[in-house]
Amino acid sequence: MGHTILHKQPLLNRVRRIRGQIEAVERALVEERGCAEVMLTLAASRGAIHGLMVELLEEHLHTHVVEPAASAKRQQAADEVAEIFRKALR
Repeated sequence: MGHTILHKQPLLNRVRRIRGQIEAVERALVEERGCAEVMLTLAASRGAIHGLMVELLEEHLHTHVVEPAASAKRQQAADEVAEIFRKALR
């Protein structure tokens, strides 16, 4: 069973929160709020999307790329790749 199926509900909850953030960007534009407020709202949305992507990437690495029974060195390498993505997607 895939990790997205095992963690389906928490992932869906995150997606729903992201949808709410995107809707907040739309409301801010419709209500003609200041550009700083729109950009901050948009940045929060982007951060939430990136966080979800990193979470899925990390699970994918540990579930499909590096077998759970892999050596500690391989597990550490997978952790390093995930950390690189986490930092790159800030």
